[in-house]
Amino acid sequence: MRIAQVAPLYESVPPALYGGTERVVSWLTEELVEQGHDVTLFASGDSMTRARLVAACPQSLRLSPRCVDPLAHHINMLEQVFRQKDDFDLIHFHIDYMHFPLSRREQAVQLTTLHGRLDIPDLAPLYSTFCDMPVVSISDAQRRPLPSINWQATIYHGLPEKSLSYHPGPGGYLAFLGRTSPEKGLDEAIRIAKLVGMPLKIAAKIDRADREYFNAIIKPLLDHPLIEFIGEIGSGEKNEFLGNAAALLCPIQWPEPFGIVTIEALACGTPVIGYPFGSVPELIRDGVTGFVVPDAHHAGLSVNNLSTIDRKACRREFEARFSATRMAQDYLAVYDRLARGELAPVEFAGGDTSWTRLELPSSTT
Repeated sequence: MRIAQVAPLYESVPPALYGGTERVVSWLTEELVEQGHDVTLFASGDSMTRARLVAACPQSLRLSPRCVDPLAHHINMLEQVFRQKDDFDLIHFHIDYMHFPLSRREQAVQLTTLHGRLDIPDLAPLYSTFCDMPVVSISDAQRRPLPSINWQATIYHGLPEKSLSYHPGPGGYLAFLGRTSPEKGLDEAIRIAKLVGMPLKIAAKIDRADREYFNAIIKPLLDHPLIEFIGEIGSGEKNEFLGNAAALLCPIQWPEPFGIVTIEALACGTPVIGYPFGSVPELIRDGVTGFVVPDAHHAGLSVNNLSTIDRKACRREFEARFSATRMAQDYLAVYDRLARGELAPVEFAGGDTSWTRLELPSSTT
C-alpha cells in the first residue's frame, strides 16, 4: 500500500528529546516500512526514517532559532502533500484539523489521528463543520467531548518491542517522566514520595510556557533529600530510568488522551500508579499492571503494595496491547477499508454518549 504519513514539524521524527506525537509517527512509519509498505513521511528535514522523507522544513521548529511563525511551514507542507496526492492510496495526517478544508475539496483518501485533548470549547463548532472527516481516537476517553464526529476506530499507541527491555526489579525509587506543566501533576508526585519516604527521580521538560509555574510551585519543592530533578531526557536514557524504578507515578490532573510514558514503563516491566483521568483507567489494569487511585493518600498505600504486582505481567500486557506491530495492523485495517470507500458503522453504545469501537482484526481493548 502507498501511504503518506504527515507529521507535525515542531519536533523531528523521531524527536531528539520530548515529543509524543512525533514519536508515535516514527514508530508507525517504521513498522509500516518493515511490513513492506511504500511509505512517504512528510516531516522536518532532521528526521530519521527508512521511508521516503519529504522535508517540509530544514529543522524541527522547536529547535530552530530562526522559526517565528510555525504555521507558515505547515501550510507549505500541506501544499507539498496535496501536489503528490495521486501518488498515495491513503494520506494519514497527524496535524489535528489543519488540513480539513483542503482534504474536503481535494477528495483525497485520508485519515486523521487526533492526538490532543478535545474538551476545548472552540473545537465543538469546528468538528461540527467538518463532521465528515474520518478520524481515529487514541483512547475511548478522548472521544467523550465529541462523541458524534466521524470516528473510525480507537487505536492505542504502540512502540517497538525491542526499544525498551524488561527489568525484573524491584526498583529503588519512584519515577516521574513528562512535562512540568500543572496538569501533569508533578507536585502530586513529590507529595506522594514524601508521604511514603521513598526517593523520587524526576525526568521532566520545562516548556517556556511552564517556566513561571515551575519557578513558583515546583522549584521550592525540589529542596528535599528524597527529590532528584534530572531534567529532560532522550529515548536512549529511558530504559534505565524507567526500568530501575519501583513504579512510575502519573498523578495527572487532566483528561489526557493517551500517556505514552505509561506504556514505556510497562515495556520495562515497571508498574504505574495513576489518577483516574482521561485514558489512565484504559491503560492500567488496576491491581495487575499498577494501581488507579483517587489521591496522594491512596497512591501512598499503593506504593506499599507494589510487591503484589508481577513485573512480568506488566511486560506481557505491553506486548499484547501496546506494540508497534499491533498498532500498525490496526491502522492497516482502517486504511484498507477507507481505500475501498467504506466507513465504520456509527452506533450508540447503550444509548449514552459513548460510541462502539470498530471491530479490528487485532483487538485494541
